[in-house]
Amino acid sequence: MTPGFVEVADRVYVLRYPVLDVNVSLVVGDGEALLVDTLSTAAQAAELATAVRTVTPFPWTIVNTHHHFDHCFGNATLAGGGGRPIWAHEEAATLLREQGERLRRRWYDEWAQTDPDLATGLAEAPIAAPTRTVHQRAELAVGGRPVSLCHLGRGHTAGDLVVHVRDAAVVVAGDLVEEGAPPSFEDAYPVEWPETLAALLRLAPDPAVVVPGHGAVVGRDFVAAQHTELTTVEWLIRDGHGDGAPVAAVATAVAAHTSLGADGALTAVRRGYAELGGLT
Repeated sequence: MTPGFVEVADRVYVLRYPVLDVNVSLVVGDGEALLVDTLSTAAQAAELATAVRTVTPFPWTIVNTHHHFDHCFGNATLAGGGGRPIWAHEEAATLLREQGERLRRRWYDEWAQTDPDLATGLAEAPIAAPTRTVHQRAELAVGGRPVSLCHLGRGHTAGDLVVHVRDAAVVVAGDLVEEGAPPSFEDAYPVEWPETLAALLRLAPDPAVVVPGHGAVVGRDFVAAQHTELTTVEWLIRDGHGDGAPVAAVATAVAAHTSLGADGALTAVRRGYAELGGLT
């Protein structure tokens, strides 16, 4: 059974979908709604549409927090054949438009053995690239409610987009913030990520509701703690790179001082070395 939306602030709802524990946010205004992220497959997106209709009959605009499949491969289903606008950062839009099929093959291969049903859904999902793009900031009026779409810098990806529902003190962070599992560095910029998260903390009032890309809704204290951990990752990478230390040695230090684990630490250091070397 598809989970329902839970209201986390005034007319701001979150659905925590069990496959990959991914969050979808819904902002409802007067006669309009905003849907943030669209899940992984056409079938999941159809379930999501049904869940939205239990909350509101209003038409929705779509926002993708970034280009990873679990946040945007439901676009085509939820945009209604292109009838609804889809917003994203310009980098995310370009990746989906120009490299969507290559990315689909990569993700299919990653999941084919461990979750063949998900992999099949990825293979069959139409890829609908965003139709509206953000460079640094865009202001929307969602049924009279002011909502800001903000690119605060590179972090989890090159094209992370934060949704700030100002009148409800809610920040939808996408995978810039992760709860229940360590941050993912597969396409990340670990040297820049801490400053991007610091900008998110400056954006969010206190108290604030922060919706991570995965896991339970959190507050500023959780984000501040994750910022501290990411800063540790950054400085270990900077020090190791400056000293010419091997990637494996720095990864061992990162794993010892953070929650990343061996595989996550190795990915983070490889990405960080590439970042410092101008290769990403």
